[in-house]
Amino acid sequence: MSKLGQIGAKLHRGEVSYDFIGHRKFWFGLSIALVVISIGGLFARGLALGIEFRGGVEYEAKVKVTDATVQDFGDVVKATNAKGLGDPVVTTINNDKVRVQTKPLEQNDIGRVRDAIAKEAGVPSEQVTSQQIGASWGQQIADKAIVALIVFLVLVFAVIWLYFREAKASMAAIIALIHDVTITVGVYALIGFDVTPATVIGVLTILGYSLYDTVVVFDKVRENTRGITGSNRFTYSDATNLAVNQTVVRSINTTVTALLPVGAILVVGTVVLGTGPLKDLSLALFVGIAVGAYSSIFIAPSLLAVFKEREPGMQALSKRVASKKAQVAAAAAAPAAVATAGAASRTAVQDAPRKAERATGSAPTPSTRPMKAAAAGRPQPTRKPRSKRGK
Repeated sequence: MSKLGQIGAKLHRGEVSYDFIGHRKFWFGLSIALVVISIGGLFARGLALGIEFRGGVEYEAKVKVTDATVQDFGDVVKATNAKGLGDPVVTTINNDKVRVQTKPLEQNDIGRVRDAIAKEAGVPSEQVTSQQIGASWGQQIADKAIVALIVFLVLVFAVIWLYFREAKASMAAIIALIHDVTITVGVYALIGFDVTPATVIGVLTILGYSLYDTVVVFDKVRENTRGITGSNRFTYSDATNLAVNQTVVRSINTTVTALLPVGAILVVGTVVLGTGPLKDLSLALFVGIAVGAYSSIFIAPSLLAVFKEREPGMQALSKRVASKKAQVAAAAAAPAAVATAGAASRTAVQDAPRKAERATGSAPTPSTRPMKAAAAGRPQPTRKPRSKRGK
């Protein structure tokens, strides 16, 4: 058995554990900080919406990419002075193609910008492809994504409620999902990656990964807490913490297995291709899967324990468990106290005559048995002659 497998077995048996629930304040604080940073990034920098959402014109041309390609094509497009051009977005694809994105332009300006790009690339204008994208299409995609997210959350709440027969489990899962989406979107804002339809697909996909881990942990919690109010061995938080320890290795293995291929796609999409839907999709998946695993282990179970511990039945259980622990501690301390007290009383009995003698100043009372001095100088008992002993 591997070392990780041995650790997993010990965690499942409860031989070793980490107090996830007991340290929930730290993890809650960390999550709040991440969410605040993400929201701050959204307000400070905003999302870099792709052309699909803001609308515009997209040009592509084949060219030998150099270090100055982006700067050169940007200057050439700006020099056309097209109306409403703004700052063009120039990116390279692999090492043989350049992409230029501008704001929506009039038909005459579209041709002027195409000719300028063709001249800089050294190719005929017909070899420069152009595509007009209306902002209304992107707005429709955004609206449908928001509707899909709301419908998904409502269905998740209902399904978890029906499966676990517990509304508090649904609340904890939904809060964890919102936590995951907020941090993922915040990472996009801070890094500056373009938000495209592929990004929307990735964000909606990560909800399933996060929910999967959360349901696995909650299912173990339900198993450990079945009939818990009829005993006084564990509180709900203790049973929940045991469930998290029993499933943490499984969650880690599942997350790593999912992140490895997604990470490979992210590297290929970013380093090799440079831009495109692979990069947008893989970044959302990578961040979302990692954050979803974190929330499934540290956030969702702790939220569930906090919600459940407020119930009167669970509060009474906590008092019984605390009382039992106090009784066990007192019983363990009693034998030691008795042994200490016995030793002290024996010492007191032995020392009592000596203390009395020291208090009165008198010498020890001599024995009434006649003694005689021996050769060694010690008094010895004297014996009557045999003729005088009584029969």
